[in-house]
Amino acid sequence: MDADALVVGAGLAGLVAANELADAGRSVVLLDQESEANLGGQAWWSFGGLFLVGSPEQRRMGIKDTFDLAWQDWEGSAGWDREEDHWPRLWGRAYVEWAAGEKREWLRQFGISFFPVVGWAERGDGRAGGHGNSVPRFHIPWGTGTGVVAPFIERVRQHISGGRIIYRPRHRVDSLVTTGGAVTGVRGSVLAQDDSERGVASNRDVVGDFEFAAHAVLVTSGGIGGNHDLVRANWPDRLGAAPDHMITGVPAYVDGRMLAITEEAGGTVINRDRMWHYVEGINNWNPVWPSHAIRILPGPSSLWFDGNGDRLPPPNFPGFDTLGTLSHLRTTGHVHSWFITNRTLVGKEFALSGSEQNLDLTERNYRDILKRPVTAVQPSVQAFLDHGVDFVQADTLRELVDRMNALTPDAPVDFGHIERQVVERDRQVENPFTKDAQVAAIHVARQYRGDKLTKRAFPLHRILDPKRGPLVAVRLNILTRKSLGGLQTNLDSQVIGVDGEPVPGLYAAGEVAGFGGGGVHGYRSLEGTFVGGCLFSGRAAGRAAAREVG
Repeated sequence: MDADALVVGAGLAGLVAANELADAGRSVVLLDQESEANLGGQAWWSFGGLFLVGSPEQRRMGIKDTFDLAWQDWEGSAGWDREEDHWPRLWGRAYVEWAAGEKREWLRQFGISFFPVVGWAERGDGRAGGHGNSVPRFHIPWGTGTGVVAPFIERVRQHISGGRIIYRPRHRVDSLVTTGGAVTGVRGSVLAQDDSERGVASNRDVVGDFEFAAHAVLVTSGGIGGNHDLVRANWPDRLGAAPDHMITGVPAYVDGRMLAITEEAGGTVINRDRMWHYVEGINNWNPVWPSHAIRILPGPSSLWFDGNGDRLPPPNFPGFDTLGTLSHLRTTGHVHSWFITNRTLVGKEFALSGSEQNLDLTERNYRDILKRPVTAVQPSVQAFLDHGVDFVQADTLRELVDRMNALTPDAPVDFGHIERQVVERDRQVENPFTKDAQVAAIHVARQYRGDKLTKRAFPLHRILDPKRGPLVAVRLNILTRKSLGGLQTNLDSQVIGVDGEPVPGLYAAGEVAGFGGGGVHGYRSLEGTFVGGCLFSGRAAGRAAAREVG
């Protein structure tokens, strides 16, 4: 054997698993098709939000949260309804227990701490027992996703220096080796050196081959979001027809290759049709990878219209129900939708997802962070106002609609229809009472101290108020992001075979395993659960494999 264990994929789940193995005294070969510049994978680019329950940060914000409430929200969002949801459901409960218990202290051991204001993501579909977070739970780590990944990269490097981990970048696994029904190694191709910067699509030129043998193989290779053909092939009917145009929220190497390769070795993939894509995607004005997309993290106030110019019905408000909104938009005949808002709301309520879009938090520049509430428009958002192809601005609504139509000439909207809907909404903010569900939701958001402090829910005012202008319209695109299904695993992260029993020697963690079990989220995410799912399942896989090969 070349090592006790092979870890296929050097993203966050792979780093955590490799560290757990090495910490337990096991020898590891860590393989990845990308260069060393990409160590840490997709999580490096993320906002890094983490789902915690009953945290000190919540309590300081006046939030009362409990395991029972969080589990109610998780179950209501997951909607598990299939025979193969046995393991995903067990993983879901275990994850919520971890989030309400050991998770925060375990993270602190790696020096990970949190911005004091807790975010309120996925505010729900309007049902107490349905989808969404009843209370804010989105904890932003200092350093964003980069800050979460960094301590695990550092620890891997220490193990590499100590000889416990052998790291092999530009090694693409093409097959798993099985012997007597057990997975005993991998074969693959050595790819040519590529000095591209992190995230840039690299070459696939083969310059050699390799084979490694081990007592255990851990697959931690990520999802399918960078492979639009695979996304469309798995697109569910319940979300309407697969869109013919999407932009990409993950680097090109998130290609889903290892799913089929692991199936060929006897592993079972479940819930292929469960996926998580955003509808607030904008084209990056300064792209790193092909069709590079950024997601707007909106506050609750912007008006949302479909491509026909119809305001979206409740509860499809900004930040409330991602997949519910996606499902509705796929019935409209268009792949785009619109925010209509004004500069004040863009400046106060728009945030952008991603470590590179939040350099004050990523670089822990506390002086710049303190400026956020009093800055008219954040520099990263201003860059999109200045350069983004999806943004138009105007002093009057008629001029704004004209510019919207110039941007989408094949799908023009009617000015009179837009004007009537905007004016109807604006009349609802002239007194404390309302029958507009979105305005009522803003009143609720304004009761949360965190939203008021950060101006994420700005005081109610008329969209057409000239003092808040100019007006802004944003063309929104479907942005590919996460696989919610994947390799079926038990609570030890062992991959389940077609006979319902674990495949000897084979483990999986992270997005390739649906963040645990083959679908820990069920149909919908509560957010802050993807990076956390990589941490939790990577830890479980590494510890279980270490016990097995000990």
